Amino acid sequence: MGEGEDEASSSGAAAGAPKDPRTIARKYQLDLCKRAVQENIIVYLGTGCGKTHIAVLLMYELGHLIRKPSREVCVFLAPTIPLVRQQAIVIADSTNFKVQCYYGGGKNLRDHKAWENEMAEYEVLVMTPQIFLRNLRHCFIKMDSVALLVFDECHHAQAPKRHPYAQIMKEFYNNLDKPPRVFGMTASPIIGKGGSNKLIYTKCINSLEELLNAKVCSVDNEELESVVASPEIEVYFYGPVGQSNLTASYSKGLDGYKLQSECMLRESLCNFKESQKKLKSLRRLHENVIFCLQEIGLFGALQAARVFLSSSGGSLDRKGVDIDDNHASFVQHYLNKAISLLSCDVLDGADADSVDLETLEEPFFSKKFAVLIDVLSRYRLEENMKCIVFVKRIIVARVVAHILQNLKCLDFWKCEFLVGCHSGLENMSRNKMGSIIEKFSSGEVNLLVATNVGEEGLDIQTCCLVVRFDLPETVSSFIQSRGRARMNKSKYIFLLERGNQSHEKLVGDYITGESIMDKEINWRSSNDMFDCLEENIYRVNDTGASISTAYSVSLLHCYCDNLPRDMFFIPSPAFFYVDDVEGVVCRLILPPNAAFRQVNSQPCPSKDEAKRDACLKACIRLHELGALTDFLLPGQGSRKTKVSTIDISEINKAEDESFREELHEMLIPAILRPSRYKLDCSLNLHFYYIEFIPKPADRQYQMFGLFVIDALPKEAEKLDVELHLAHARIVKAGIEYLGMITFNKEEMMLARNFQEMCLKVLLDRSEFTSSYVMLGNDAALQMDSTFYLLLPIKQKFYGDKFMIDWPAVKRCLSSPVFQDPRGLSLHDSYLPNESLKLLDGTYSKADVIGSLVFTPHTKLFFFVDVILDEVNAKSEFNGATYAEYFKEGCHIELSHPEQPFLKAKQLFNLRNLLHNRQLESTANLWHR
Repeated sequence: MGEGEDEASSSGAAAGAPKDPRTIARKYQLDLCKRAVQENIIVYLGTGCGKTHIAVLLMYELGHLIRKPSREVCVFLAPTIPLVRQQAIVIADSTNFKVQCYYGGGKNLRDHKAWENEMAEYEVLVMTPQIFLRNLRHCFIKMDSVALLVFDECHHAQAPKRHPYAQIMKEFYNNLDKPPRVFGMTASPIIGKGGSNKLIYTKCINSLEELLNAKVCSVDNEELESVVASPEIEVYFYGPVGQSNLTASYSKGLDGYKLQSECMLRESLCNFKESQKKLKSLRRLHENVIFCLQEIGLFGALQAARVFLSSSGGSLDRKGVDIDDNHASFVQHYLNKAISLLSCDVLDGADADSVDLETLEEPFFSKKFAVLIDVLSRYRLEENMKCIVFVKRIIVARVVAHILQNLKCLDFWKCEFLVGCHSGLENMSRNKMGSIIEKFSSGEVNLLVATNVGEEGLDIQTCCLVVRFDLPETVSSFIQSRGRARMNKSKYIFLLERGNQSHEKLVGDYITGESIMDKEINWRSSNDMFDCLEENIYRVNDTGASISTAYSVSLLHCYCDNLPRDMFFIPSPAFFYVDDVEGVVCRLILPPNAAFRQVNSQPCPSKDEAKRDACLKACIRLHELGALTDFLLPGQGSRKTKVSTIDISEINKAEDESFREELHEMLIPAILRPSRYKLDCSLNLHFYYIEFIPKPADRQYQMFGLFVIDALPKEAEKLDVELHLAHARIVKAGIEYLGMITFNKEEMMLARNFQEMCLKVLLDRSEFTSSYVMLGNDAALQMDSTFYLLLPIKQKFYGDKFMIDWPAVKRCLSSPVFQDPRGLSLHDSYLPNESLKLLDGTYSKADVIGSLVFTPHTKLFFFVDVILDEVNAKSEFNGATYAEYFKEGCHIELSHPEQPFLKAKQLFNLRNLLHNRQLESTANLWHR
């Protein structure tokens, strides 16, 4: 139960005189309410058109069903906590119903008796869908006790998704003798980008109606225009954007400081997993600074670094920029260096918090930000003007708000930023969010810089001006942010890069798409729907409690959290995945003190589905053993507790014997044991050719040689081993002895470094998330506890003899990822036709050719053969361009479409065992 519950309930209970919401209702609201009394409907109206008041009218009309002493209630669902609090207050102020709101974490975890008391006392329960869904699953509330079910922002109910709205309807609405009346509200039934494809809109609307068992209803635009003004859309162009030499220099310098901080961090941490976590945090912080540099300019990046530095003692970002006291120094090192670099020759002694309009030019401020200043300055003399500027990132909201607060030329605007609760950087509490919205309503603040939290649902005062600094990502975002500008003569402004056709097309698609959506609602062109995500459901017949694959993982973790623990042991499940012919199988291992230890899933198309299936099987077994009650809650059930306890102990005893881990001495085969030889001298090794024969023979694998000090037994040469790979692929492997070969000192070091690189690629790719991978860190040139070499080989130009492919070895090891960044210059510059911009920086074309590259979106490694200067993202491919192919088919937007592509070979892939397939890859690769 949430902390704001009393303010809503007391408001409704204290009212003496009867309240009639019909007295202030508009005609279209009364008409829609009348239809909602008769059937389930989804009201599709723009922001500010009074959808919530229609819901209040419907409660009033159905009041005879929910007024006490009736056992039925109205449940009003809202997707966010601020919306729950806001809507509860609106309902309590508009009616005489007893209203209570529920949200938050542990406060709602109560017993059945407590929920029975709530149901007996209150008539309207306003809550988040997560709480309602949990209550339904464990039978705290039953669907047959709900007379009216209201879905606010109901477009989140998507058939192919597992949003709580969708799960409520799929798991609990059907098969009821008397289902509740359903009332949905949305400003856009489309949740994706939409585009100009009419079928997408039709399928979205049909799927939403099918899932909510309701009909979408709206009002003619002519009727709405007399009540709510529609803003005029304007577009302001900037650019085109081109990175200046100074900006590029600062970007390269920041990249260098990031590399230095990474090296310091890696050397200071012994725990590999801990170092990876900290490195990931540092990289995300760096990426935010670079983003501000590109979007706002040098002053924006400088301010972002200052924001991060002021917060470096705690949580900096919801997604992982989390720096504790032990390692804050490395972040502070990077940020101090960044601030020093960005301040150099930019401020020139000026006060950073007081900048005149004349200084607004590149690279101090970006062209995009300069246009924003121009837009705001045009409206500075208007009376009672209020404005919202929408941005995507939290750090951008903070930085833009800070700059606007301190520009003398914009002193008319009183600016604040608005982000969501628990959004990091500066944790904006619900009270602070409410305080800012209240200041905006009163006029104390007249300019908000907001993330998408300002788009959906919150009761933010209507504005005369809405500016999209960043483009909306969905049709719904476009419509909802536009709805904030609904005063007379209001403006809805977009900032677009001049010449960027994709951005212009996106805005055009949103405008066209809304018209298509309106037509489809009134006259459907197809009955097509999206496929519904099917769920396996386990239901307890005695109580009606249920669990589905959507909830199984959470319930299993909840069970493990309730197991006994101490400071040395935290019970948690472990998941292992095996590729099967029919799909992925998940093996779930429970803690030793659980009711049982292991279960396997059915073969599934993905790891996520396999994990959910394994957890569902585990929960069913736990219930059968009595470890979950008949309400599917952790604890002993109402059945024969003593018998269940005995059975569980016997099972644990038997299974613990099979799972007990013992320590054994590691035995090393004699031929792999190191000898007295060191690596600083020539060495003679036995040479074996490893032959890979695929079944079927549809591909060719890289040839490799095995090199050992002592000869293998003769029997080894006669062995044929079948390697069973993913997706039922089989490779037959054998070895052939080719004699002795001599390695000199230099070749020995190359061979060891190459093998270390290969094993890290194959077995521990996490190290390649770093910008620098250390190889050959054995100063004494000593051998390890085992010794062998695996090296690429090739046939000689004559005969059938093989030789080591030293050129391939050297090219791989020449990649900059294996060079110590502290020895690299941070301010080298390349001519545009001599360099490539890759994910982690700008590199010379000569360095890229023959190097190892890594693509994070596929997690694959490639060996670059050549640069295709005649092919780039704008080249034609299958009737379109490569840029369109990657965007539509792979959901990847290429950052530098003018750059040439790379022709590369896939070097190592665990799924396909060193498959040497030719392919064309993009120049937007992570340089490795």
